[in-house]
Parts: sequence; structure tokens; C-alpha cells
Amino acid sequence: MSTLRSFRHRNFRILFAANFVSNIGTWAQGVAQAWLILELTNSGSYLGIVTALQFAPTLFFSISGGKIADKFNKRKVLLLTNLTGATSALSVGTLVLLDQIQIWHVMFFAFLLGMGNAIDAPTRQSFNIEVVGKEDLPNAVGLNSTNFNIGRLLGPGLSGVLIAAYGTGFSFILNGISYLGVMIALLNIRERDLFIEDHKRTSTKIRQAFKYVSARPDIIAVMLTVFFATSFGLNFNIFNTMMATAVFDKSAAEYGLLGSILAIGSLSGAIVSARLEKKRDPRFVMRGAMLFSLVLIISSFAPNYITYAILLPIIGFIALITFIAANTMVQLRTDSAIRGRVMGIYLTVFLGGTPIVSPLIGWMTQELGTRITITICGAIAFTAAAITYAKFKDRGDAPESVLVSDVLEAAYEDKKD
Repeated sequence: MSTLRSFRHRNFRILFAANFVSNIGTWAQGVAQAWLILELTNSGSYLGIVTALQFAPTLFFSISGGKIADKFNKRKVLLLTNLTGATSALSVGTLVLLDQIQIWHVMFFAFLLGMGNAIDAPTRQSFNIEVVGKEDLPNAVGLNSTNFNIGRLLGPGLSGVLIAAYGTGFSFILNGISYLGVMIALLNIRERDLFIEDHKRTSTKIRQAFKYVSARPDIIAVMLTVFFATSFGLNFNIFNTMMATAVFDKSAAEYGLLGSILAIGSLSGAIVSARLEKKRDPRFVMRGAMLFSLVLIISSFAPNYITYAILLPIIGFIALITFIAANTMVQLRTDSAIRGRVMGIYLTVFLGGTPIVSPLIGWMTQELGTRITITICGAIAFTAAAITYAKFKDRGDAPESVLVSDVLEAAYEDKKD
């Protein structure tokens, strides 16, 4: 039962059930949005542009979102961010069903969704520890990732079927309704059961979090590795779309199936990760990123659709155990007083390269070809992880104290020496 121990917390059970449906909706919308863009424009470049618009707010506002998470009631903040997501999804779905959708509508509501996510992500990450407590956090992260990847397994395939039968609109409507379920769950959270740590009030200035992170080589190593691996490697909304359509000439249903096949590996990785709590350190993350990049490069040479599909679960498995380790390590090794802001920085690193890199990747698929693009992206991610490993492999241990005052004082003393 240790693998499921987070379920002893009532608040976790409520959120887990609501997020199960929401995750299916999120992945269904992701597939539908990519297909809708191709229907409207027949352009990989537009696919990259919309992806950039959706993730641009993360680059600019996630750190501020972390500050909001540290300062305000996280449950109430999450209610507002889920309302934003529901508004975006239901609006696009309605426009599609009314046959009034235009590409600028997709761009606008993708950006609106991104604004909500920029605040939602650091708040949700730092809320996890309040729901289950520090002792059960690694287990909760693994279970939440399992939940997320069940949605990733079911959502794309469901969306592919819906698109083939009714068009893209119903996938957006499904996701919009699922957000409302999460809002109902948040309203039923018992605040007296939350694990809210007492800590001294610290400066609310964001630069303090940057100083804290810069004084922690273990966190720096993880963030550098994650930035390149996610910015160049985790672009399967573009990779799978273009491989399915431009390379293998497949239909919407077969494209959606690729997302579900990728999720098989991701789900397996999430389940295994719940048992790898002692492996969550920078060296594990850097090695995992190198292996992930190598298999990604191999996938670019897949001779046919079946071979490419077989490689996707391997990629998904490696990616999940790597990024769960990174996420959990940063949370557990950070002072609770500024955890929201540090997670804001982490999520900016995790997703912040996407607005810059996605348009470039979309353009590269058009000009250089999809296979060459994936090869280049994998090579960049591998090289970055290898260089980071060489520089930080002996500096991955946590400090004796992770308190802000102790970390910054130690960094000051090191500079004096």
C-alpha cells in the first residue's frame, strides 16, 4: 500500500478524481487544437506559432505566478485559473461548432489559456505539498504523474475518434466541462486538513528566489538540463503531427493514436517513478536526459509509422522518470518560504523555451524536413545534458540546510573566500 499512501488524504482523493477527467480533456484538446490549425492553415509554421503563443505567458509570468502562490490562498487562485481554462476551451469549441472559427481565434484563446497556466502551474505544484505533506510528496508527485499520463493515454485516442466522427469542436467542449469538475473539487477541499508549514515571512521580492537558486548548484544543474531537454525534446505536438501527416501520410485517428502510444510509456514511467524516491538527484536527471535525447534521435530515422510508434513508449518512459525526478527534487530541496517562487522559476525553465523554440521548429519542419529537425533537436538536448553532467556531476548533493538565510549566508561566505 506504500505506493498508494497519498490516498489516505481526503483532499488528495478528491483532487485526484477531478484531475483524472480534466487530464483526459486537456490531452483531447491538445490533439484537436493541432488538427484544427492544420485544417485552417495547412502549415507547420502556424502550429509552431500557436504553440509559442500558448507557452509565452509561462516565460514571462510563471515567476510572478509563483509569487502569487506564496502570497495568496492557493485553493482560491486555482479556482480562478481553472475558470480561465474553461472559458478558453468552451469559447473555441463553440466557435468551431458554429463554423465561425478563424486562426486568430485559436491564437487568442491559446494565449488566454497560457496566461491562466502561467499562474496555475507554480500554484498547483506548491499546493501539492499542502495537500499531502512533505513526507508523502514524492509519492503524490508520482501518482499525479500517473493520473496525468492516463489522461495522455486516453485523451488523444478519444480526440482522434471525435475528430473523425464530428470534427474538432467536441474535444474543446469536453475539456471545458472537465475544468468545471476541478473547480467543484477545489470548492470541497477541507482547508483544516491542509499541511501548511509555519515559516518566517520573507521578502516578497522575486530576486530573492533568483539569488537562492543561483546559490544552489544542485538546482542549477537540474534546471539547465531540463531547459534544453524540454525546449528541444518535448515538442511532440509538432513532431507527432508532422511525422503522422507529412512523413507517413496518416489520418486524424492515426495521428491521435500516436499520442496515446506515447502515453503508454509515460504512464509506465510515472508508475515506476513512485518506487524510485531515492533516485531523485541531479545526476539521475542528467543521465536520464541524455538517454531520452538519444532515443529521440533514433526515432527520427524510423522507416515507417509502426517503427516510430514502437519507439514512442520508450521515449515517454525515459522522459517521465527523468522529469518527475527533477520536479520532486526541486520541491523537496527548497525552503517552504519561497517554494512557490522557486517552482515559478523551475516552470519558466521547463516551459519557457517553448515560445522561442516552437516557431523555429515549425519553420525547420517546413524548410529542412521533419526527420532532420528531430535529429537536430535531439542532438542539442544531448549535448547540453552531457556538458552539464561534466560540470556538475560532483556538485549534486543538497546543502545541510535549505533555509533561505542559511543558503544565502553560505553563498556570501564562499564569495568572501
